[in-house]
Amino acid sequence: MPEVIDHDRRRLFGAAAVTFVAAQIGLTGFADAQSGMTKPATVPAIKPGTHTSFGPLKHTEAGVMNVGYAEAGPSDGPVAILLHGWPYDIYSFADVAPLLAAKGYRVIVPFARGYGTTSFLSGDTPRNGQPAALAVDLIDLMNALKIQKAILAGYDWGARTANIVAALRRERVKASVAVSGYLIGSREANSKPLPPKAELAWWYQFYFATERGRLGYQQNTHEFAKLIWQLASPKWNFDDATFNRSASAFDNPDHVAISIHNYRWRLSLAEGEAKFDDLEKRLAAGPAITVPTITLEGDANGAPHPDSSAYAKKFTGKYAHRLIKGGIGHNLPQEAPQAFAQAVIDVDGF
Repeated sequence: MPEVIDHDRRRLFGAAAVTFVAAQIGLTGFADAQSGMTKPATVPAIKPGTHTSFGPLKHTEAGVMNVGYAEAGPSDGPVAILLHGWPYDIYSFADVAPLLAAKGYRVIVPFARGYGTTSFLSGDTPRNGQPAALAVDLIDLMNALKIQKAILAGYDWGARTANIVAALRRERVKASVAVSGYLIGSREANSKPLPPKAELAWWYQFYFATERGRLGYQQNTHEFAKLIWQLASPKWNFDDATFNRSASAFDNPDHVAISIHNYRWRLSLAEGEAKFDDLEKRLAAGPAITVPTITLEGDANGAPHPDSSAYAKKFTGKYAHRLIKGGIGHNLPQEAPQAFAQAVIDVDGF
């Protein structure tokens, strides 16, 4: 099984300090929970790929979307919402969800806009992939399911969505788990050139900036996604069945448009929606995340990602960073489900 190295970046100084910090950031009951906290449950070992299906998928109208999602665990349990990235889907959490359900969590795993069974309610709605839109989708889903507060856990686009909601709507977030840490950015920051090696890692972003790239992704979506999987997780020997289970989610009629818009928006080559301008302005300031958080990183992540030292100070609440060893790549929850599920349970006990 993967080896977990836990680097706790920030320890609070006794009960008095915990009470003070809790009062400052609005985490009511945080000090009491710490004083009576029991050791978090240990997630049992599991071979990645043990589970290859969810129960029947559910749907709900939420905001501008009809959201398709999987659900597991007791309906009255503490809620954990698991958020996938690009180009992946809910099967990244096929092993994580039952591990959390077995510990009493109500687990919600939604398809993001442009994936799987999630669809737009109107053909007139812009096929917008900007980060603020995905974050609002999550809040709309929580409202539709009458979930006031949840643990948010994700990677890639999903980690960014969890970051945004934790930063701007902390009253809706009990705690968070984020692979690759703090991913909130801005178009201004993205306009600044990186060192050549770093720019090379973003080759597909520049490809998508062209009409050739859009057509190429449209014509070769599955092949393109498989290449990204291989590059982002060079030591993950996934088989065709594993890939094909997720690849069907990319057949969503809006997948290409959402994907292309996301990357063009980052480079200021496509506009977003005016209704998100205020959110984007707040995000551009790089807001701190005050909710309890564990960040994770695989030791073989081949995708562009910041070093943990670059973002640790962005997490101003209870915080820990874990390096997951054993050849773990970008799709961390699917490659190391035990470590991911354990992080969710542990951060719930912070």
